[in-house]
Amino acid sequence: MSVPTVAIVGRPNVGKSAIFNRMVGRRIAIVHDQPGVTRDRLSAPCRITDYEALLVDTGGIGSTLDDGFAAQVAREADIALNAADLIMFVCDCRDHLTPIDKNIATMLHKSDIPVLLVLNKADTDKQELNLGEFTELGFTDYVFTSAAHGRGFHELAIKLNRRLKELGASPMQAEADPTATPEEEPDCEEVTADSPIRMAIVGRPNAGKSSLVNAILQDKRTIVSDVAGTTRDAIDIPYTHGDKNFVLIDTAGMRPRSKRDTSVEVFSAMRSEKAIRRSDICLLVIDLSVGVTQQDRRIGSIIAQECKPCIVVVNKFDLYCPDAPLSARKEAAKEHVKENLFFLDYAPVVIVSAKEGRGLEHIFKALARVQKCSLNMPGTGELNRLLQRAMEVNPPGQHRTLKKRLKLFYATTAVNEKYTTIPVPTYVLFVNDKRLLADSYAQFLRNTIRSRINAEGIPIVLSPRSRVRHTD
Repeated sequence: MSVPTVAIVGRPNVGKSAIFNRMVGRRIAIVHDQPGVTRDRLSAPCRITDYEALLVDTGGIGSTLDDGFAAQVAREADIALNAADLIMFVCDCRDHLTPIDKNIATMLHKSDIPVLLVLNKADTDKQELNLGEFTELGFTDYVFTSAAHGRGFHELAIKLNRRLKELGASPMQAEADPTATPEEEPDCEEVTADSPIRMAIVGRPNAGKSSLVNAILQDKRTIVSDVAGTTRDAIDIPYTHGDKNFVLIDTAGMRPRSKRDTSVEVFSAMRSEKAIRRSDICLLVIDLSVGVTQQDRRIGSIIAQECKPCIVVVNKFDLYCPDAPLSARKEAAKEHVKENLFFLDYAPVVIVSAKEGRGLEHIFKALARVQKCSLNMPGTGELNRLLQRAMEVNPPGQHRTLKKRLKLFYATTAVNEKYTTIPVPTYVLFVNDKRLLADSYAQFLRNTIRSRINAEGIPIVLSPRSRVRHTD
């Protein structure tokens, strides 16, 4: 059968995201004392059970958030409940039973989905004395946990194993460890021939990133709002297009550091930067109705510094000079982007309207070209002839302080395909002294290589190595 889905539900700030992180073995969801931090559905494979299960973390149900997202959070939770095979209903056992807890329990009793009551924040045996109060909810299957300290997760795994076995779940390949502490998300994981392409969708707040994800999926998968900062976690969403598998990483909008006014927003920005590092390719979303801003350039510079393949997705084209001829609008939009994101000159520009669902197919066509171009690189002999000829035509100048000129002895290409489905070649330059390679001359060499090969969407990465002198 298909992998069973286990939904974690409850009112805000009862520890759902902390439980989620422990159960998936990764710090994926942002954990904070502020209610309502989780808004979108987060999903990941459960790692503490002996049977396969997909775990879904939902936004808090039943509380009015101060930023106007209560209805949408409730809708996301309803979607998760409708798709669930098993529900973990989380309550705070240190707190008294609340009307919201009772309302959620009433809603769950009306469904046919089995429910496991999780009484969280039971840091000591003393908190377990509060059980009598929670029996009023009417659930006989319960477990005490402390997500902060890992207490009770062995018992939780036992109860889940019994439930999952009844649902016909497949046994896990690797042995589970319910007591393991969640690890930070790795920047990269080894890929195989079947690994999906990880696309990080990044940009400043309100550029239309979540709208783009929803348009691609043709589903209201992530919360969309005119309020900047709606998405807080970096959300991994599996997706299949044609015969290729993808993981769409919808990230939080990245505001300038000086304007990040809450710790949650700081964590969100850190997750977005980490999403860039662990991605195979970045989709930098630009709000064309506003144009390229300083923050767009900052985010673009992070992509360039991380040497990531990139596609610039120009969104909200429907709002850009709507009365002008179509061809002129497209030409002007691309020229504007190229002029302002000159350091991402290798990135193809795709024009879309996520709201109207237009131009989305061009994203995947551009991505296919980029993946193909990642395989284009000159042979060692050709590379050395190309660079030596370029240096003869345009010799490097003398370094001001070192009073020497750069000399290239040999060049070769290194490719690490172990951690990415879209490998970026590194051009290793063996030189007399790498300090002599000025930024401007390095750009000249990059342009020289790019003029010889088709590397659309792929950065040209140079790695100069100084000759080691041996003394007697």
